[in-house]
Amino acid sequence: MSPLSALFLSSGDPTLDRRHAWARGLIERGEANAAAELLSETLAHAPGFIAGWFLLGETQEEIGDKEAAAKSFRRVLALDPDDRLGAGLRLARLGERNTARAMSSAYVRTLFDQYAARFDRELVESLHYNAPALLRAALDRTAGERRFARVFDLGCGTGLMGEAIRDRADELVGVDLSKKMIEVAERKKIYNRLAVGDLLESFAAEAEPFDLIVAADVFVYLPDLKPIFTAVAVKLSPAGYFAFTVETHDGDGAVLGGTLRFAHGEPHLRAAAQSAALEILLLEKVSARRERNIPVEGLLAVLRRRG
Repeated sequence: MSPLSALFLSSGDPTLDRRHAWARGLIERGEANAAAELLSETLAHAPGFIAGWFLLGETQEEIGDKEAAAKSFRRVLALDPDDRLGAGLRLARLGERNTARAMSSAYVRTLFDQYAARFDRELVESLHYNAPALLRAALDRTAGERRFARVFDLGCGTGLMGEAIRDRADELVGVDLSKKMIEVAERKKIYNRLAVGDLLESFAAEAEPFDLIVAADVFVYLPDLKPIFTAVAVKLSPAGYFAFTVETHDGDGAVLGGTLRFAHGEPHLRAAAQSAALEILLLEKVSARRERNIPVEGLLAVLRRRG
């Protein structure tokens, strides 16, 4: 089950809500068929229960009934067009929706809002996340001891990347979709300025260029790198650097993985850099995190404006 399958949106009836909880317990015990039956009965009494339909879809997908799962996820989207739970991603994984338009901003915001309080601990301790350290080391190799007058931390989250680069930045600006993640970052007092907002839209609000733009484990939520690379190129100073990590796969384009994150092929990354007139200074294979204690294949890149 996905992290958001536990997000509780009440049916309005405490008895039916308890059935939802019982169904989760059945799933955790490996009794998915019984859970699907219980959820179907529950939804007959509460047809507008968003979390119930979502959990039913996940359960049906788990037991291999893809047609029924797709129907349940479409019901979630009909009830919640903003798609806070990520039903569009499940439909894309089932081959029922265009992958490029599958991930909603509301889903990303909801995911990290409910994860913010335990984000640092779980990411570092459970997933062995080390993207900020990898990016800092790469910048030390490519930029030497240079200080950066203005640094933009895209998808800054709780500020892990900010902590890694703070001593090299005169001014450090962070942006993230999740208000609760920004609230955690604010308490660390490492940024000069923080904003809640969409990555692409955030560039329009910045009048001055940046000498360094970083994105640690952020582009896994974007199906196409070209729009963000183009936006970066416009706001990058002539001698500026652009450093980031992505998850990757052996082919081209972007692939939606089992963790509902996008992996980008190296040819796609290179084409996005070419289209934005960005030169690749460093491109190497890394693993910035683990899933089920297995290293996730990734790429680390440092780019700058061509010429």
